[in-house]
Amino acid sequence: MSHAATIDPTAIVGKEVKLGSNVEIGPWCVLKGDITLGDNVKLISNVQMQGPLKIGEGCAFYPYACIGFEPQDFKFKPGSPTPGVEIGSHCTFRENVTIHAATHATIPTRIGNNCYFMVQSHAGHDCQVGNNVTMVNGAVLGGHCEISDFVTIGGLAAIHQFLRIGRFSFVSGYSGMTADIPPFCMAYGRNPLMGINQVGLRRNKFAREHIQKLRTVFRLALQRPVPRPDAIAICESHAAECPPAQEIADFLKNAKRPIAGGALRPPREITAFLQSVRRGEPVWASGEEEESSMH
Repeated sequence: MSHAATIDPTAIVGKEVKLGSNVEIGPWCVLKGDITLGDNVKLISNVQMQGPLKIGEGCAFYPYACIGFEPQDFKFKPGSPTPGVEIGSHCTFRENVTIHAATHATIPTRIGNNCYFMVQSHAGHDCQVGNNVTMVNGAVLGGHCEISDFVTIGGLAAIHQFLRIGRFSFVSGYSGMTADIPPFCMAYGRNPLMGINQVGLRRNKFAREHIQKLRTVFRLALQRPVPRPDAIAICESHAAECPPAQEIADFLKNAKRPIAGGALRPPREITAFLQSVRRGEPVWASGEEEESSMH
């Protein structure tokens, strides 16, 4: 049996806000603009929301979560039209989480179903986040990121704008990612891939033989410096026995940004240094040489 929404007397709920059944709006919450809350949504207290915003059923918002406010984009002028934010069902947003509205004319910032955003995590404008994604404390997504299903991003990790992270990937805490992360991989630090996310795959009932084959694909196609067309061919050569290998191949084909390298690949900074040397460009050999040039 459905029940009317419960609204604390101290909360401010605008006239455009539409509430499903059994919605709870706690003390000092403020909801303004075109907002739709699905059934059984709970705002504990001090939650701030700004429309356009659509939220599916069973979501929970903890104190000081701020959802749907203007994007952090210098090109976006306050008051400009935006499709806002869309959030699926059964998501949890802990204290101080921020999800920003889109800058795109028609596509909102989207969060899927069953996502868990821990304390002070953030999804920037125009992000497209899949289902069953976990953002640990302080993890942040720059604008326009695409995060696939069942991804976990560790505490204080930063994901550069426009990056893609494939399904069932795991980003370790304190990492800073500036390159795409293929499906089923683990990433740590400044872009290196450390291997296949075996624990995550086992927990989600992936076949043992597929996990073993993905380890082989990773070793041959991703761990070492392999040209992208060759890496795609390696993945596809194993796809008949291991369909997830084809998913990695498709991810590589659709990449518009660099792909994170395996641990045996030289860091991008070293590669840039060696390329400068080959071109004959001046490179400081040491700090002493640079200091002496200043006198």
